Amino acid sequence: MERQEPDAAALEALGGWLVSAGLTGLTEMALLEGFCRRLCAAGVAVSRAIAIIDTLHPIFEGRAFRWRDDGVKEEGLIEYGPTTDGEQAEKWRRSMFHHMLDNGLVELRCHLMGTDLPPYSHMEEMRASGATDCLAFIHHFAPDGVMGGMDCVYSYCLTRQTDGFNPAEQAALRRLMPLLALSLKTLSLARIAGTLTQVYLGRDAGQRVLSGRISRGVADRINAVLWFSDLRGYTRISDSAAPDAIIPLLNDYADATVSAIHNAGGDVLKLIGDGTLAIFKADDPADACRAALEAWADLRTRLRDLKQRRAAAGQPVTDVYLGLHIGDVFYGNIGGQDRLDFTVVGPAVNEVARIVSMCRSVDRSLVTSDAFAASSPPDARARLVSVGRYALRGVGRAQELFTLDPALIPRAMDHDSW
Repeated sequence: MERQEPDAAALEALGGWLVSAGLTGLTEMALLEGFCRRLCAAGVAVSRAIAIIDTLHPIFEGRAFRWRDDGVKEEGLIEYGPTTDGEQAEKWRRSMFHHMLDNGLVELRCHLMGTDLPPYSHMEEMRASGATDCLAFIHHFAPDGVMGGMDCVYSYCLTRQTDGFNPAEQAALRRLMPLLALSLKTLSLARIAGTLTQVYLGRDAGQRVLSGRISRGVADRINAVLWFSDLRGYTRISDSAAPDAIIPLLNDYADATVSAIHNAGGDVLKLIGDGTLAIFKADDPADACRAALEAWADLRTRLRDLKQRRAAAGQPVTDVYLGLHIGDVFYGNIGGQDRLDFTVVGPAVNEVARIVSMCRSVDRSLVTSDAFAASSPPDARARLVSVGRYALRGVGRAQELFTLDPALIPRAMDHDSW
C-alpha cells in the first residue's frame, strides 16, 4: 500500500504552533512531546525523537529531552554532567553528533535496516526498538547568540517505516527542525535566567529580580530573622593550608550551610569569603525563629559528617560560628547605576555581624540576640540561656546575648560546638 504524503496544511500549522509554544513558555519536554505528536498527526511517521541543548549551570553541562511512541518507560529529561572526562567523554566521542561536528556536517542520515550499522553509539539499541531510519541535525547559533557552552541544538528523529523517511518526510523535518531548535533555545534561555539569578542572588531575591524589581533604590521594609555565619579559625587555616585546599574547604562548608538554610525555608543572600548572610521570613516571627534554629540543627548534623569525611581524607576541618538576630531591614536594590546588589541593609544587619563575632569571646558556636530569644516560640525559648550582657561595637545599646543550653542538646552532638 502506497504511503500518503504528509498533510501540508497540518505541517504549516505545526510551524505556527512551534513559534507560539516558544513565546508562551511551555517546558522543553512539553515542547518536544507536542511537536512529535503533531508531526505524526500530519503524516510524518516519527517513532522516537531527542533534542539536546547545552546549558549554563554550575553542575550540569546540558539537558536532553526524549520522546517515544511505543509506551516504553524512560526518563524524558536527562541532565548530564561534563563530557570532557571519563565514561561520558568516551560516549560523546562515539556519538554521531561528535562525528558531525568533526566533519562540519549539519545533517546526517543513518540507515538502520542493513546488516552493517553506522559506527556510532546507540545504533544497535535504535534498531532493536524497531527503528529503520535516523535523521540527525545540528542547528548552530550565531556567535553573538552563544551563552557559555550553549552554542547549538542537537536533535534526531527515528521512524519504524519499512523504507525509512520518504523524501517528503525528510523535507518536512528539514523545514521544521530549525523552528523546534529556536523554540527550545528560547525556553532554555528563560530557564537559565531563572537558574543563574537564584544561584547568584538567592532564591527569593532571584524571583524578585525576574519579576521586574530591578530599579535602583527600590526596596521593601521587611521583618526577618537574620543569619550571619562564618568559619572558626578561617584566617589561621588559610595561612597554613596549601593554596589549592582553600577553595574545596570553602565549597564544602558553604554547601553544608546553604543546603541547611534552604531546607528550612531560608534564603541565602550573600557568600562573603567564609561568611554567609541569609534571612528567614514568616508571617509569625516565631515561625521564622523556629526555622532558623531548625537550619542550625540540620547544619550541625551535616558538619559532623563533613568533618569526619574531610579528616579521613587528611583535609583541614573547622566549625561554623553563627549569629542570629531579628529586626526590620530594607530588602532590595542597592548600588551604582552599573552595578546593583539585591540584599538587606539596616542597623539589624550590622548588629547580627557583631553578634557572630561574640561567638569566640563566649566560646559558643551559636549566639543570638535578646530580640531573637524574645521572638522565639516557647519551646525554643526554653532551650536558650544567657551568656551575659555585652556592648557590641557600633551598636548603640548593650544587650543580653543567648545560646542553646548545653544541658538540653542531644548527647549525640558535640556540646562544646554549640
